[in-house]
Amino acid sequence: MAFIKEESEDMRIEEAFRVKHEDTEEQTKMAFIKEESEEEFGVKHEDTEEQTGWFSFSKLNYFVLYICFTYLFAILELYVSKDHHGVTGEKSFSCSQCGKCFSQKAGIKRHMKVHTGEKPYACHQCGKHFSQKVTLKAHVRIHNGEKPYTCPQCGKSFTQLGNLGVHMSVHTGEKPYKCQQCGRSFNQKRNLNCHMTVHTGEIILICQQCGTSFTHKGSFNRHMRIHNVVEKTYTCSECGKSFRQKRHFEDHMRIHSGEQPYTCPQCGKSFNYKQHFEDHIRTHTGKKPFTCQQCGKSYNRKGSLNRHMRTHTGEKPFTCQQCGKSYNRKGSLNRHMRTHTGEKPFTCQQCGRSFNRKGTLNRHMRTHTGEKPFTCGHCGKSFRYKAALKYHMSFHI
Repeated sequence: MAFIKEESEDMRIEEAFRVKHEDTEEQTKMAFIKEESEEEFGVKHEDTEEQTGWFSFSKLNYFVLYICFTYLFAILELYVSKDHHGVTGEKSFSCSQCGKCFSQKAGIKRHMKVHTGEKPYACHQCGKHFSQKVTLKAHVRIHNGEKPYTCPQCGKSFTQLGNLGVHMSVHTGEKPYKCQQCGRSFNQKRNLNCHMTVHTGEIILICQQCGTSFTHKGSFNRHMRIHNVVEKTYTCSECGKSFRQKRHFEDHMRIHSGEQPYTCPQCGKSFNYKQHFEDHIRTHTGKKPFTCQQCGKSYNRKGSLNRHMRTHTGEKPFTCQQCGKSYNRKGSLNRHMRTHTGEKPFTCQQCGRSFNRKGTLNRHMRTHTGEKPFTCGHCGKSFRYKAALKYHMSFHI
């Protein structure tokens, strides 16, 4: 009778905890739980009293195991459901302010900082704050000089992967952003946005301190350096010049020390800057990885390509703050500024006369050396100045 009673109670226990939808998967789970509990706790007892004690212990653990496995499967289902959103691309988290949707809760949390302005991650070197940790990590590379992303074609390195991607378009010629009004294409969206101001006449950047307006962010940033006194933590002990970034400070110190750690293996020429060394190497290899997409002309330096492109675009980003005259090269602006300052940094070592341009000094030196580098191809007569040769050539025509 004890055996029958025990069996009937076991049946009631199973009935009490059985899930309503008894599909194959659920029955398998229940069978597994029961089998495990019986194997773990089911020790044989000979008398009825011992059997009753075993039954009480078995029933308690049966209940505990069932609860544990119920929660386990619930958590697994939640995890699978969450992972499923990412796989299928379903975006169930929506921003209440702008309506942008995200597939994961973490994504919308990061996005909300755009609206709240929260920037909890601070740079310990310059104090700049960021909304995301990954953005701070990328920023820190500016200070320590780390550039982990290298172009396989020209060897130039970058602190961020996105910057390398933009740079690669210089080699591939890819320009996916096209102006709908004139058909001109650009490799960056921001360049297209700046270009659009040519058509709209829109002034998008205004200096809050002096009211000067700009259509290009680069011109605006250069102008703001006039007003901004940014803390520069690295100061040269020899000349007092200060720098915001450690790598720029270290590069500058080589001017005083004379150190030139980058040596060309072909001609032995040394350089204090890695970029200058890499540019020089291309003079031996003849490699010109930077090509103009409009005329096909190639260059061994990106800066040379950028300057060349302005001959096509007519862009003159370097503007004199005193008279408003603009130039397509920084060197041209620097030369022009000497007309305002009266500076004449190039001095003749023989007569002491000074000039505001190096080219003018070179021409002047011919009066001392007697050099006449310009020769007439018809009669062989030579001249000190190119203009004099042109005038002479008019007599042969």
